Amino acid sequence: MYLCSTVSVICMHQGSESNAISILCVCHVQVTCLFISGVLGATPVEIEHHLEMGRKLLAAGQLAEALSHYHSAVEGDSKNYLTYYKRAAVFLAMGKSKSALPDLSQAIQLKPDFLAARLQRGNILLKQGNTEEAREDFLAVLNRSPDHEEAHDQLHKADDLELLQEEAHEAHHRGDYFTAVQVLEKVIELSPWDPESRELRAECYIRLGDPRKAIMDLTPATRLRADNRAAFLKLSQLHYSLGNHHDSLSQVRECLKLDQDDKECFVHYKQVKKLSKQLDTAEELILEQRYREAIEKCESVMRTEPNVAFYTNKAKERICFCLVKMKSAEEAVDICSEAHQREPQNIHILRDRAEAYILQQEYEKAVEDYQEAREFDQENQELREGLERAQKLLKQSRKRDYYKILGVSRSANKQEIIKAYRKLAQQWHPDNFQSEADKKEAEKKFIDIASAKEVLTNPEMRQKFDSGEDPLDPENQQGGGGGREWPFGFNPFEGGNFHFKFHQH
Repeated sequence: MYLCSTVSVICMHQGSESNAISILCVCHVQVTCLFISGVLGATPVEIEHHLEMGRKLLAAGQLAEALSHYHSAVEGDSKNYLTYYKRAAVFLAMGKSKSALPDLSQAIQLKPDFLAARLQRGNILLKQGNTEEAREDFLAVLNRSPDHEEAHDQLHKADDLELLQEEAHEAHHRGDYFTAVQVLEKVIELSPWDPESRELRAECYIRLGDPRKAIMDLTPATRLRADNRAAFLKLSQLHYSLGNHHDSLSQVRECLKLDQDDKECFVHYKQVKKLSKQLDTAEELILEQRYREAIEKCESVMRTEPNVAFYTNKAKERICFCLVKMKSAEEAVDICSEAHQREPQNIHILRDRAEAYILQQEYEKAVEDYQEAREFDQENQELREGLERAQKLLKQSRKRDYYKILGVSRSANKQEIIKAYRKLAQQWHPDNFQSEADKKEAEKKFIDIASAKEVLTNPEMRQKFDSGEDPLDPENQQGGGGGREWPFGFNPFEGGNFHFKFHQH
């Protein structure tokens, strides 16, 4: 209460001009004073309660709750070295070695001969790659306890680590990145919390052309430094180069969280954000079947990033897909072939070019593309079904191809089919021919033309034909036999004289 009384008197003197102000001031200071004594002046019973609860919660694995109680214990008694040591143990259990270090240092400051704290701090410093300070702690332990086995072992590890660190840096300096990686493997085994070693190995992996392994080292390195903007930027750039634009965007945002004015990160962020938006929009347009707009967006992608092959390859792959969906067969074959040259093992490009060939009725080429795609992915059901369909269409084309008979494309609509049919039916009507031989040839042509019209203007029959099955082939008719109604009310296979009369529909 002495502190409270002193502050109250000063406050009353300052507020003597107004009695009301004096009273308010006294009340305010007394409340504040009571609050301070409640935290800093915790009783030994209260501190022991927090320590006991911390022990129980730690044993139960409830680390955050245990830490809260140890915080209270430290606030209640800032001179107890054991309380700091126990809180450090919780930080370590939570994987927060950087937070544990100040507590261990405080425990050592309060009790310099506290060997357990020195040994623990030495171990953390060793894992952080700080061999010089780690060695000081191990030697301090051995100075007071010369036979301490763990301190001896850890001191030897510190010596070994220092030699390995020097060897790794020398290998890196002379450009022997393969050797540097091998040595750094041992370094990181001894000092897994050292960001510098991981960053150095990541640089070696980049030099060796293995960016994915570099990413695996840089990812933990970002957590091992308080402000590792350089690692976040490098991670973003590596993901970007591999085509992982969403991951790239995520990493560069982490850099800007640390410093929103970081120029390098901000410039890269604008580029990644723009490209990522274009790629995502293209995919959305494809899902909405707005293929022409999707193509334009893919062309924007190639303009935005002309220097990273992945994005040009991806854009051309998706343009190839869109052109097939638009049934622009000739253009699709050209773009798909260009994309295939860039990525010979891309099964999606081979699949789409096969479909473009089918649109062009070049079934042998379609079969070849599907077969090549299946070499890269034997288990892909879509490729297996596509190959089977292309093979059926090839077999079918060697019999009767109704599209070729009418001279129309596979994407022709009903109006185009009827128009072609009328023209050919007039041309090949048997009444237009005089000799028996010419009439017989015309009859055959006329029947094929009529059959083609019958199949291609009937949605169900056309779908069967497009899937490789001839709906008019007797082999495909269930039960066999059965009469067919021929167009125009005649059957060319019946005997006797017959006359044709052509009707314009």
